[in-house]
Amino acid sequence: MAKDLEKKDKKYIWHPFTNMKGWERSDPLIIERGAGSYLFDTNGRKYLDGVSSLWVTVHGHRKKELDRAIEKQLKKIAHTTLLGLGNPPSIELAEKLIKIAPRGLSRVFYSDSGSESVEIALKLAFHYFQILGQKRKTKFITLTNAYHGDTIGSVSVGGIDLFHKTYKPLLFKSLKVPPGNIEALEKMLKTRHREIAALIVEPLIQAAAGMLLYPPEYLKTVRRLCSKYNVLLIVDEVATGFGRTGCMFACEHVGISPDLMCVAKGITGGYLPLAATLTTEKLYRAFLNHTFYHGHTYTGNPLACAAALANLDIFRKERTIEKLQPKIKLLTQLLKPFAKLNQVKEIRQLGFMAGIELNIDARPVIMRARKLGAILRPLGNVIVLIPPLSISKAELRKLVDITATSVAGST
Repeated sequence: MAKDLEKKDKKYIWHPFTNMKGWERSDPLIIERGAGSYLFDTNGRKYLDGVSSLWVTVHGHRKKELDRAIEKQLKKIAHTTLLGLGNPPSIELAEKLIKIAPRGLSRVFYSDSGSESVEIALKLAFHYFQILGQKRKTKFITLTNAYHGDTIGSVSVGGIDLFHKTYKPLLFKSLKVPPGNIEALEKMLKTRHREIAALIVEPLIQAAAGMLLYPPEYLKTVRRLCSKYNVLLIVDEVATGFGRTGCMFACEHVGISPDLMCVAKGITGGYLPLAATLTTEKLYRAFLNHTFYHGHTYTGNPLACAAALANLDIFRKERTIEKLQPKIKLLTQLLKPFAKLNQVKEIRQLGFMAGIELNIDARPVIMRARKLGAILRPLGNVIVLIPPLSISKAELRKLVDITATSVAGST
């Protein structure tokens, strides 16, 4: 059965972010089921999920409360459009999202992925100033090394050549500033604010760039300067939201409120595709006499919203953020010995997000870890550790130990 699936996979599937020539030559790993912090392949082997199935799994796999929420909603309806209609789960979820969001955000626009949530934020920011008659404000500032998704608009405000270089002829031009460089940002805003609609930033950590950190004070200054120069601030919390950094949202670390906030990934606990763009009442009210022409078939899908509601209930009932703090401290301690390894260049961590930058090729490290029972995925030569928030301390120790053994055994 397993070999038959491998053959069919190679025959029919085109995998994302994957060199398919290498994939066809490999022995592909096919995950059949999950439980807690573990994944199980078609041969029955189990692996610690060291990247939360691409940064989405929050409370572990097969969380009974999430399973039940989807089953309960399925008995009512699986999908109904949000175009011209409403549905209870999307309404209830919007209310709960606003209650936990940074102060000032008051409206929720649903979508299906992090990339789309960014597209929506960009379109809203552009359209907002067109409505106000400030027609010149059409440009966007983004940080160098930024990553905000893979659709054309989100790629246009990205800055990682490995992902984006090929598509440059398709993109609109954005303005780049180095993260952490306040002087460069203020100079650009001072001289060009009349043509800038918004600045988009990943708060505190540039995740897909390799877990690159910048000072919290910089984010505070970004907020202040955007307000000063009448530029909207878009915060991309797709990777950092829902507890990953030790707060519900990374903005909370510095107490700032954006004009638009993009969320996805952990919003449903890792169960179903869902995203949202949160905006201020001021921005929303500017559109009251203008239709925002954006929306996809599954926008506000009831099943996904039901899962997201259950996800937020678990955060509250199990005090997930509170219980995460000791595990963040443990991860910090467990990562310290990596600095002694010759293969390691630098260790970067924010909350339960960590990157171990290597001096060697990361791919053999990943394969060695797999043999030892852990699923990891690198960003270039950076080993990423983003386990489920629910992982036990014993499992966390095991995950980091496998990672250390795999790094130490590589040359």
